[in-house]
Amino acid sequence: MNTIKENYFEDDLKDNATIIKPNEGEKLELNTISITFKVTSKMSNDQLGIYEISLPPMAIGAKLHYHRFMDETFIVNEGVLTMQVADKEYQAEPGTVAYIPRFTPHGFKNDTNETVKLTLIFNPSQKREGFFKGLHETLNEVPIDPEKYLKLYNKYDSFPVDISNMIPIRE
Repeated sequence: MNTIKENYFEDDLKDNATIIKPNEGEKLELNTISITFKVTSKMSNDQLGIYEISLPPMAIGAKLHYHRFMDETFIVNEGVLTMQVADKEYQAEPGTVAYIPRFTPHGFKNDTNETVKLTLIFNPSQKREGFFKGLHETLNEVPIDPEKYLKLYNKYDSFPVDISNMIPIRE
């Protein structure tokens, strides 16, 4: 008879922590917007993505869109972030936390003359780093190809509310 050698009654503790200090993490410049990857899909087994975003004055982060398979949380660290949630607009000051569950239309921008710094959290992350890297490529093309942008958006669980007004630029 075989005996079971594993102990199923005690937790197997491991040190799998990742510590990311200030100014650490992969950085990506998206035109004038800066993104720093803090907790990536790879680190979290695609369960969580945490990103620091710096929006310069008058920058648009994203037009009105929604996600089907992930929730998004915004934490405003500096400046005043303008958020659109469905048909309402909010001014999110430092310390504001906005939890946006799946199927909730939302967008965000900086309508001020000061930089806005925020932390974005995606749960699960849905390999969000690929989305940001794809945006870097797509938004640097002149002119921006709306079909390519929409394909990227949809691949990474983002769906614009208005396809004719989805590119994050001021008109």
